[in-house]
Amino acid sequence: MGSFDIFSPDGRREIAYHRTMPAGVEGNKPGVVFLGGFRSDMGGTKAVFLEAWAKRTGRAFLRFDYTGHGDSSGAFETLGIGEWAQDAVDAVSALTEGPQILVGSSMGGWISLLLAKRMPERVAGLVGIAAAPDFTEDSMWAGFDDRQREQLIHDGRVELPSEYDDGPYVITRHLIEDGRENLVLRDPLSLGFPVRLLHGTADVDVQMSVPLRILEHADCADLRLTFVKDADHRFSSPDCLDLIVETVESL
Repeated sequence: MGSFDIFSPDGRREIAYHRTMPAGVEGNKPGVVFLGGFRSDMGGTKAVFLEAWAKRTGRAFLRFDYTGHGDSSGAFETLGIGEWAQDAVDAVSALTEGPQILVGSSMGGWISLLLAKRMPERVAGLVGIAAAPDFTEDSMWAGFDDRQREQLIHDGRVELPSEYDDGPYVITRHLIEDGRENLVLRDPLSLGFPVRLLHGTADVDVQMSVPLRILEHADCADLRLTFVKDADHRFSSPDCLDLIVETVESL
């Protein structure tokens, strides 16, 4: 594992990463970048599985932790979509060469679309796995009751239960307000490269209407959506993992 420092007006950020650079990779481009989900880290099943595939096939591969996640610096509760998208821009700029295939899981699908808007010349293709663009607005804020909204506005935070961790997780006012500054499904979204969306019908975190909305909204000449019956939000069963690799290989 490596790390690199970014110095910005907000201070120093340390980004932890794993990078695979096989010999002769110049002849086996583009590389692949995995972008993880909300509160996840680069040690997840999908990221590690893709890395193993990349090593077997001589493909450059990058996985990293956003600030406030995993082994990177920063306090999660002080950060939001804008900071994590900037982490992704910095990681791709510093650690990869040429166009990359972005594989974005859940929130990583949103980050991938932000990267596509900010640095389209560095994107060769995009695979969204249970992609969740604009979730802070369309899922979190829209799902809050009046009490939770008032608490968020006045206290700056609200706690929500999580089925993935032992305790509740905190949603901050900054996360919601920063999310509004980075929405991708309200304005034109032009994607000049192939896009593949993978989604499970048993996903209770991101409804099937979300990838359908992306399909309808995006201006993309080569965009395909695949639903997998009974797959959940993790999308990490052996069949799902194989489908992810097949999809990346097809690009």
